[in-house]
Amino acid sequence: MGGFVFNAADEERRRGVRRMKATATGLLVLVALVYALAKWAQDTGAGPWAGYVAAAAEAGMVGALADWFAVTALFRRPLGLPIPHTAIIPTKKDQLGVSLGEFVGENFLSADVVKARLHALGIGGRLGAWLAEPAHADRVTAELAAALRGALTVLRDSDVQAVVGEAITRRAESAEIAPGMGKTLERVVADGGHHRAVDLLCAKAHDWLVTHGESVMDAVQGGAPGWTPRFVDRKIGDRVYKELLRFVTEMRDMPQHPARGAVDRFLTDFAADLQSDTETRAKVERLKSEILARGEVQDVIASAWTAIRSMILSAAEDEQSELRLRVRSSLISLGARLATDGRLQDKLEGWIEGAVVYVVTTYRTEVTSLITDTVAGWDAEHTSRKIEAHIGRDLQFIRINGTVVGALAGLLIYSVSRAFGA
Repeated sequence: MGGFVFNAADEERRRGVRRMKATATGLLVLVALVYALAKWAQDTGAGPWAGYVAAAAEAGMVGALADWFAVTALFRRPLGLPIPHTAIIPTKKDQLGVSLGEFVGENFLSADVVKARLHALGIGGRLGAWLAEPAHADRVTAELAAALRGALTVLRDSDVQAVVGEAITRRAESAEIAPGMGKTLERVVADGGHHRAVDLLCAKAHDWLVTHGESVMDAVQGGAPGWTPRFVDRKIGDRVYKELLRFVTEMRDMPQHPARGAVDRFLTDFAADLQSDTETRAKVERLKSEILARGEVQDVIASAWTAIRSMILSAAEDEQSELRLRVRSSLISLGARLATDGRLQDKLEGWIEGAVVYVVTTYRTEVTSLITDTVAGWDAEHTSRKIEAHIGRDLQFIRINGTVVGALAGLLIYSVSRAFGA
């Protein structure tokens, strides 16, 4: 039906239109009958009153017929005759669509109208008062969580992993890490933060030597020349092991051990080289590139999305999660500020007005063309029937009013004429 669907309500309206048409037509027939009787009475000498009635009835018929023609001409050609400027809605449908689109664009989609309307609404204060209610904040939090879950469900893990992996890799490759590492190491050494690491290494080395003494002596003996006696190799291995164990034990137990100072100096020099030595920085960058290029590293980077996604989903689904509780608290706090802070209200309303005005002014042509194209796509006959179903009943009152007003006007004119002897 040309884009229209005639539902039960439309059918009821059309029945109402038909009833009003019958009433208006019946009134016309009644007036015509009165006219005929009045003229008959006038011809048979019934008295002056017959002339008044005939004049009123005649003018009533003229008014009824004129308004019938006007109302009918909106939707179809009266009596099927090709009279100019009739069947206005079917024949002028496309022009009406263009006019409607222009009207909407000029009077509803102009920047001044939109800004004035939005400003009158007081969105900032009303939104703040609404958000300050805990129940409303809970509702918004739940909706945001549902939207977040929906977005994560729609996204394909493989695509996101590829994007995340590429972004992390590209960022890591573009940023030089040596100077930052040098500054961090410099601060750690200056604060003595590396001492615990050295303590741990010394303790682990001591424990390992105690446990694997035979392995150390075997390694020393294995590296000895083949012509030396075995007892000599054994003696040397035992001596090396004891000296090594003594050295590690002293380093573990003596915070001021010279070897610890050497470690401090080495780390200090290394931190300086990381920041200023070109060769050291280049080596670090090459090592970084080699590590990033390894497949297992890329797998770890890509798998980061899986962990993040799982964490976000769990937080979004749990009403008592830290994420949702913080979002709820932030919304309530924002609502309280919006409800009382005039400057914040003005700022928010300015953002909203700017965004809406931009959308309206940028896409006004598309909106108006949507109206124009939609109306142009309607079937002319069904458009006429649809409109008539909605406003036809009121238009039939015009016919009734035309009959009554015409009769009164005719009576008045005849009375004035008789009063002046015409």
